[in-house]
Amino acid sequence: MSAIQRSQLDLLEFIDWTGIECLNQNPSHPFGNALKQGYREDAGLFLESDADEQLLIYIPFTQVIKLHSMVLEGPEEEGPKTVKLYSNKEHMGFSNVNDYPPSDTTVLSSDNNQGLPIAVKYVKFQNVRSLTIFIEDNQSGSEITKVKKIGLYGTTVETTDMKSLKKIEDH
Repeated sequence: MSAIQRSQLDLLEFIDWTGIECLNQNPSHPFGNALKQGYREDAGLFLESDADEQLLIYIPFTQVIKLHSMVLEGPEEEGPKTVKLYSNKEHMGFSNVNDYPPSDTTVLSSDNNQGLPIAVKYVKFQNVRSLTIFIEDNQSGSEITKVKKIGLYGTTVETTDMKSLKKIEDH
């Protein structure tokens, strides 16, 4: 699976921007550079790790989604390599991230770092309210990881709003 299917949406508009957390980001190169529309298309902007190569990104959604695939672009040397994804796990930190089994783990190739989509284990991402992305290391094993673009692709889960349903009267 190497292409984003036509039925899959860019999930950008369903991200709850006020709830995003990114641990170990360099304040000069924050997560918005890789995630926000317009910023992530600018080659001069990127997310960069600070104290070491690891990044832990928590992304909540405004509605339940199904995640199908993702794009994680980065430079050849400092681009992400080992990535663990967690569905609906809140308040994770570097101290407890390894206490939980990931919903999916993937090792990115240089093709992935150039924009080749990564298909996730779709069955594990059916009712996603939040996604945690743990970037464990990078392509060269250096101290700094850089992410140029994060793209999340899937669909929304159609939910019925019970309040908007009108009671049908018996006549």
